[in-house]
Amino acid sequence: MRLPRSVAGWTIAVFGVLALVMGAVGLLWPEALLRMLGFEIPPSRAPGDYTGVFVTASSMASFNMGVYYLLATATEWRVFYRFTVVFRLVTFTVFTLAVLADIAPGRFFGVAAWEGLGALATAGGLWWDARRSTDTDATGGPGAIDTEGGSGSIPDEPEQDGDRRRAGTSAVGPATDAVR
Repeated sequence: MRLPRSVAGWTIAVFGVLALVMGAVGLLWPEALLRMLGFEIPPSRAPGDYTGVFVTASSMASFNMGVYYLLATATEWRVFYRFTVVFRLVTFTVFTLAVLADIAPGRFFGVAAWEGLGALATAGGLWWDARRSTDTDATGGPGAIDTEGGSGSIPDEPEQDGDRRRAGTSAVGPATDAVR
């Protein structure tokens, strides 16, 4: 797997690795994950208590999300980066409200904070990368856009919005990069 080629890519990669690891922990040792999140672990579960099912489903979703984030990093899929900023801020809001409404324990705010800070870090990385790209593009340097071949999912598809600048990949889009 390739290392990230941008500041925003590094923020996505870090989140991806942590989501993958936390998902694996939840699948292999659910009690440890529940303790980290501040939930009580009763000696036994009552009939109809589906905590285990919920932890398994959430952990599998986290594991898969980690894979998706790492794939986005490998392909420098900047549209995905921007998408995550918005929805991680939504997640921050929902998780914070869950703590404030006493639906979740206070330690669960750590998850909300992680989402919010991660969104801000990625937004900052996107801003930094765009600023750096603009600085070098003006001089025709390494950030200049190669207009031959486009950068969509197929070689002849034109670039949509400059997403692939500074990606360090060929002039093909994420879908083609992913299968190389």
